[in-house]
Amino acid sequence: MDAPAAQSPQSSQTPRDAVRVRLVDVAARLLETQGLDAVTTRAVALAAGVQAPMIYRLFGDKNGLLDAVAEHGFATYLAQKPPVESHEDPVAGLRAGWDLHIGFGLANPALFRLMHTAPPTSDGQAAAESGVQVLRQRVSRVARAGRLRVPEHRAVQLIRAAGTGVVFTLIDQHSDARDEQLAELAWKAVCESILTDTQDVGAASPITAAVALRAALPALDVLSPHERALLGDWLDRVTDSDPRVGKLSAAAI
Repeated sequence: MDAPAAQSPQSSQTPRDAVRVRLVDVAARLLETQGLDAVTTRAVALAAGVQAPMIYRLFGDKNGLLDAVAEHGFATYLAQKPPVESHEDPVAGLRAGWDLHIGFGLANPALFRLMHTAPPTSDGQAAAESGVQVLRQRVSRVARAGRLRVPEHRAVQLIRAAGTGVVFTLIDQHSDARDEQLAELAWKAVCESILTDTQDVGAASPITAAVALRAALPALDVLSPHERALLGDWLDRVTDSDPRVGKLSAAAI
C-alpha cells in the first residue's frame, strides 16, 4: 500500500490559523511600505478582507498583532541564517552571520526596528533567543579553534551590540548619505577586540588557551560534572583577568 501523502503546512492549517497568518503578513507589508503609523487595526483588517473584531479575537489588540509581526520577523531572520558548520573557517562563518544581520536590517528597516524595540513577549523572546544561540555557537567554534582572546559571552555581547548599533545608525541615515563603510569598519573594530591574529594560533597566549579550553569543556567526558564546573570556574577567572581587555575596548572606540 502506498504511504499517505504528507500534508503541506498550508493544508494542515485551520481556517483560524490561515486568517492569523494572513493578518500578520498584511501587517508586516503595511509596516514595511508605509511605516508603523499605518499599521492600524482598521487598515490591516481592510487589506486582509476581514472584520476588525477578528484582530482582537486573535491577537488581543493592536500591540498583540505587532508582537506577532516581530515574532514572524525573528523567525524569517533565523531561517536565512546558514548552518553553523557551513564554513570550514569559523571566523568566516562569524563574518557571514554579521553580513546577514546587517543585510537583513537594511533590507527590512521598519521590521528590524520593531523587532528590537517592541516589548518582548514569551514567543518573541524565544524566537530572538534562537538567533542569539546561533551566534553563541559560531563564537564557540572560533574559541575552539584558538582564535578568540576574550570570554565567549563577552564576544557575543560585543558582536550583538556592534551589529545592531550599526544597523540602527544606517537606517537612520538617508539612503543617499549612508556611510557604506561603517559596517566594515565596525566589523574590523570587533575583530581587533576579540580575535587573535592568524599567525598567533600556533603560539596561543594563556588567555587564548583558556578560552579555547573553556569552549571545549562540555565535551570533556573524562571529567565529572562537578570537576567540569570547577574547571570552568577557574578558566572563567583566567579569561576575565586579561589586562588587555580595557586597552582593547578603548582602542576600538
